[in-house]
Amino acid sequence: MKEKLKLFIEQNYEQNEPIMLSEEIDMIEDKCLYSIGKAKRASFNAAPSINYDYANIDDFINNNKNESKFQTLLFKYIDERNLKDSDVYNKVNIDRRLFSKIRSDSTYHPSKETVILLGLSLELNENEIVELLDSASYSLPKNNYFDLIIRFCFINKIYNVMEVNDLLYDYKCKSL
Repeated sequence: MKEKLKLFIEQNYEQNEPIMLSEEIDMIEDKCLYSIGKAKRASFNAAPSINYDYANIDDFINNNKNESKFQTLLFKYIDERNLKDSDVYNKVNIDRRLFSKIRSDSTYHPSKETVILLGLSLELNENEIVELLDSASYSLPKNNYFDLIIRFCFINKIYNVMEVNDLLYDYKCKSL
């Protein structure tokens, strides 16, 4: 399995931009600050006032926020699998009080690790864990080992927390 993970990471890992030296960053910051200073002095008095329509912003926010999306989706998955709450939280050692908070508070925002643990407990597939993470405003980007390993585990149906943590440990990632 570890060789399969190594190959998966090699095929899917997306490098970030090259790291700059601190003196390169300082030079860029100096240029930006100098340019901003010149622009502010030149246009400060001529700057047009910006009027926001706050009613439209409030409407947009109210129409697009969905505070209970995570909670709704989580309990939909639990119901589809005919599981009891205790089956879900005990399988991955989530505290009963934390799970109770998730069930009773539609505005509660769990940590990414908690969402992943719940996904492992429910034995979600890759699309389902991505959807559950998204419903809690998280993702599994391909630019770090932790997220790639988690994605690999869901693709390969590795739902045992000890096995997942073992794979994370091999790549010096934090455990769940």
